[in-house]
Amino acid sequence: MVYRSCMVVFIILGTYITVSESLRFDLESGHSKCISEDIRVNSMTLGKYSIINPIDNHPLPDSHKLIVRVSSEHGRTYHSADNVDSGQFSFQAVEAGDYVACFLAVDHKPATALTVDFEWKSGIAAKDWTNVAKKGSIDAMELEVKKLLETVTSVHEEMFYLREREQEMQKLNTAINSSMSWLSLLSLLICFSVSGLHLWHLKSFFEKKKII
Repeated sequence: MVYRSCMVVFIILGTYITVSESLRFDLESGHSKCISEDIRVNSMTLGKYSIINPIDNHPLPDSHKLIVRVSSEHGRTYHSADNVDSGQFSFQAVEAGDYVACFLAVDHKPATALTVDFEWKSGIAAKDWTNVAKKGSIDAMELEVKKLLETVTSVHEEMFYLREREQEMQKLNTAINSSMSWLSLLSLLICFSVSGLHLWHLKSFFEKKKII
């Protein structure tokens, strides 16, 4: 029983670790940084970002501005913001794959450094459990059980998603290996053909010069 409980805890912790990302990074004026997240289809995604004020209790300098773009690997844009110091985005993924959040520090002279705090959640971590509890009029225990059920369902779906991604990668590797094999064969044929032409040319040259 204890073993099963530990396994459940590890599964839950693993799920929350994989679906939530919070980080802080530095950007210089005119430079950019992109962060990607692998999100499965129909997963809810929430993101929140802000520039850390370098001087407490003072207004944020005018030089501290960001241009932010969030898009899928297929080119669809889900969030766009220009000259902002903070913001947030939310959407439901309509396609599986890598989603990229790019931050560009607005160019400024003299150059200045920005510290950006960014939190990105998807799946279970992105769900608003407070509203769920209010709408359903459920107590704390029922809410925890509901979270556990959602987590188990998410883990189950994640396993199938990872399996599909693995199959896609295997197909891609097979196609690449096949293409490389044909390319190697074509290269050998070209090399043999060129060598044959060289030999024929040299033989013709020597015959004309009556060397052989």
